Amino acid sequence: MKAPISEIFSSIQGEGILIGRRQIFVRFSGCNLDCIYCDTLDSEDKDHENVLTTANVVNKINELITPDLHSISFTGGEPTLYPEFINKVIHEINIKTKIKALLETNGSLYKQINLLNNIDYASMDIKLPEHFNRWNSDIFENELKSIEILMEKKVKVYCKIVVLPSTKINKLEEVVMKLSKKISNNNVPLIIQPSSPINYWKGKEKKILKLSEICGKHMDVLTIPQVHKYLGVD
Repeated sequence: MKAPISEIFSSIQGEGILIGRRQIFVRFSGCNLDCIYCDTLDSEDKDHENVLTTANVVNKINELITPDLHSISFTGGEPTLYPEFINKVIHEINIKTKIKALLETNGSLYKQINLLNNIDYASMDIKLPEHFNRWNSDIFENELKSIEILMEKKVKVYCKIVVLPSTKINKLEEVVMKLSKKISNNNVPLIIQPSSPINYWKGKEKKILKLSEICGKHMDVLTIPQVHKYLGVD
């Protein structure tokens, strides 16, 4: 079994509830969406020349294991394009190490997410219409289906929304209200992630606080920028 992998590396998680944790990142190539703020453009191309087998990936992970390792992040691109590949890697790794797995996904491929096994954490990158040059409302509906599937699988899910200085407060609140109804009594926190670089927000810092206040009316909210960029690591 093979998949296009743009890179495998060890670093510090700079986003979400696992911020500060040491992880091994398996970054897949290929993505079904085209977000305007994407910071991994080199991983969008599915026809990446670096095609690896599951054995290649497992061997590289084993080489990168350190005493402080918390988990493996399957990221992209969009990793749910390759569910069976991920399942096999997790199975092979867990035979000896029992390392936890994080899925970082846009959540739009809910049928693919339903095929995944043994995921411990999932970062669901919720999209807003402003994230695209051309918006498709099915994306958000599919993300809601993915959240429901992951909760049924007992995965620790958290949602992340990248906000821009131009983000419309009323549109953000509309999305968060729908999210809140979907998770009901489940403990699913929401991460507000200001877009990078942070100097985009110069003179608009108070808007970040306002966005947090609006989201806090409906969900447990944290505001976290991309910390790994401050550390100067990938």
